[in-house]
Amino acid sequence: MTHSLGAQLRGLIKLMRPKQWVKNGFVLAPLVFSGEFLNSDAISHALLAVLLFCIASSATYIVNDVHDIERDRQHPVKSSSRPLAAGILSIPVALILLGGLYALLLCGWFLTPKVLAVIVAYMLLNLAYTFVLKHQPVVDIFTIAIGFVLRVYAGAMALDVPVSAWMFVTTLCLALYLAAVKRRQELSKNGAGARKVLETYSLSLVDRYAEISATGALVFYSMFVMSAKPDLVVTVPLVLFGLFRYWYVVEALDGGESPTDALLADWQLLFTVVLWIGVCVWALWPGMPV
Repeated sequence: MTHSLGAQLRGLIKLMRPKQWVKNGFVLAPLVFSGEFLNSDAISHALLAVLLFCIASSATYIVNDVHDIERDRQHPVKSSSRPLAAGILSIPVALILLGGLYALLLCGWFLTPKVLAVIVAYMLLNLAYTFVLKHQPVVDIFTIAIGFVLRVYAGAMALDVPVSAWMFVTTLCLALYLAAVKRRQELSKNGAGARKVLETYSLSLVDRYAEISATGALVFYSMFVMSAKPDLVVTVPLVLFGLFRYWYVVEALDGGESPTDALLADWQLLFTVVLWIGVCVWALWPGMPV
């Protein structure tokens, strides 16, 4: 079946999953918490790191879709939502796009080698995830979470600033929470047959993983704030509300299988994130009394 040029162009865009680029906002965390957000050079370096991470994450999605094309064709949703599984794009076209993205990353190496070193580690981790690690219980959840930690680390490398150990462990716990909820929703909506590793999980188990991770994220964030950034104590209630609201979206509104979709679909959750960012910037603004 031949699809129109417009459909194929839309398929190429969809193949790169631009909606998922929201996750790369984690790269900007060091820019905010270092107080460098008024420095034009720091902003440009951080945004370049975000751009390169967007390219890398899109390349990772393409590799995953090519690898999983047959399984996706059997999936009730992915069979129509994934361009390769739906037959909108062919594998050779996807590989050409993948080569172009790799070429852009190679150019990025000459601009910011430290960031690219982190991105290479991220891509290698995701290759291992695509072919091996996503079938390993618990390891699969931690692999997803480490990807978020690497985003924060890349942001620090872009600015050449140290990152607090509190920030790393908080990011890890928050990412584990999101990954556990994602597995929970996949298991709840599609059953164990949707993904091989789901056969090893139960709803009660991933619920406990999510609860432990959410508690850890809140505790470590609060300790980070009180020990290193006391002006940000006012953001702790926002973080607590965000965790509560996200769990409500998961439990009552049946979201959470895609954290990005859950964020963009719920205005209260989105407003909380935007408000948290705004309060952080306000509290850390040079010379701003709190």
